[in-house]
Amino acid sequence: MRVDFNVPMNGETIADDTRIKASLTSIEYVLKQEGKLILMSHMGRPKGKKDPKLSLAPCAKRLSQLLKRPVKMAPDCIGEEVEELVDRMEPEDIILLENLRFHEAEEHPEKDPTFAKKLARLGNIYVNDAFASSHRSHASITEVAKLFPSASLAGFLMEKEIAFLGSIVKKPKRPFYAILGGAKVSTKVGVIINLLEKIDGLFIGGAMAYTFLKAQGIKVGDSIVEEDQIDIAKDIFKRCQEKAVKFWLPEDLVIASEISENAEVKTQPAKDNIPDGFQGVDVGPKTIESWKQSLQNASMVFWNGPVGVFEIPAFSKGTSALAEAVASLSATKIVGGGDSVSAIQKLHMTDQFTHLSTGGGASLEFIELGHLPGIDVLTNR
Repeated sequence: MRVDFNVPMNGETIADDTRIKASLTSIEYVLKQEGKLILMSHMGRPKGKKDPKLSLAPCAKRLSQLLKRPVKMAPDCIGEEVEELVDRMEPEDIILLENLRFHEAEEHPEKDPTFAKKLARLGNIYVNDAFASSHRSHASITEVAKLFPSASLAGFLMEKEIAFLGSIVKKPKRPFYAILGGAKVSTKVGVIINLLEKIDGLFIGGAMAYTFLKAQGIKVGDSIVEEDQIDIAKDIFKRCQEKAVKFWLPEDLVIASEISENAEVKTQPAKDNIPDGFQGVDVGPKTIESWKQSLQNASMVFWNGPVGVFEIPAFSKGTSALAEAVASLSATKIVGGGDSVSAIQKLHMTDQFTHLSTGGGASLEFIELGHLPGIDVLTNR
């Protein structure tokens, strides 16, 4: 079973075990059927070399605590020692293979086609429950699945992700609003253009907003701006007007002399130019109030990306207030992975959202394209 245990770490401690918990439904199902379960995952970017700091051992330990049963940690993900461990397995045993990316062929299957074959040798049914990694054509996602022509399945987490994100792609409830934050316009252009065919309103916050504000002729001081995306931002305004999609940018901004707790901080209207030496770090209170009112009639909301520098408490107020505003709606509320999910978890509001996606990049790509390599290969099998 391919899972996504690429969890954030603080040294040797897991900082957030959401992804491990998200895989429990599929894991427990296999164990109830008395299956022998071999789990595989990647962690970080070791670039094809063994790196003890990126071992999956802490994940084996955490999974063992959650399941209240032993989870054996394999010394590698392929090789004789691993095959012997698998041969000795009893029904309901679990082995977690070591980080797949310790082998270059995981990310570059063409460099060694035998890598996927060696992984496939370990099992006789393949389950992909790693939605968050399924936008990548890696060995454990696409190549292994091809080696199980009639026994490649989606896990329960994968099924849930496709159901909720598929509702955005195919049949959103109206009025349908999208809130997009985070750093870059460039990574979200495809998603925005695809969403414009489906949404009734678009809210833009986070560092992305400064590229849009600059496109409207507003000076943004030292804020992050993608100069090469300014014409694209103008084009998105134009498309919104043509399609009668309502468009919201921040009305007021929190600006700071630097991104630190000790910075000089001011709040000002967005239309007032940000002075040099200052940069935008959050949306202001008027923006939140206005957005909150505008979202009241929503039947469906998709939110991806914080609207401020969420890691610093002083600049996280906008994101926290937005999370509370969206949580209070009676709409279908879908959050697209990454930092927005972390924000909601920190506020202990996970149960107030319809679906929190485990995949940031994967959820955006699925909404943009309507399919992913890891899903396509399962469908074809």
